[in-house]
Amino acid sequence: MRVELALSLAGHDKGHYYVILREEGDFVYVADGILKLCEQPKKKNCRHIQRIKKLPAEVTELLLNQEDRNDLNVKRALKLYQQRIQNTDRKSVV
Repeated sequence: MRVELALSLAGHDKGHYYVILREEGDFVYVADGILKLCEQPKKKNCRHIQRIKKLPAEVTELLLNQEDRNDLNVKRALKLYQQRIQNTDRKSVV
């Protein structure tokens, strides 16, 4: 299974990061571990998200095992990814 994150581009959750749990046709099911849990994921149109395929190794390791994918690991992975983005942005500004 490939691990992917998504950035919401449209809707009231614009700018929010999610983990893609599964795909069905033109839709993906995403979770963030806080409001949208793995048991009840949010259904999003593929046109309304930007897929993030290139991830740090730490994020991939947290989400790689399908059996261990729970809300706590999803929250940790998203938090870790957002910290990495902020650190990268700070380095490029300086």
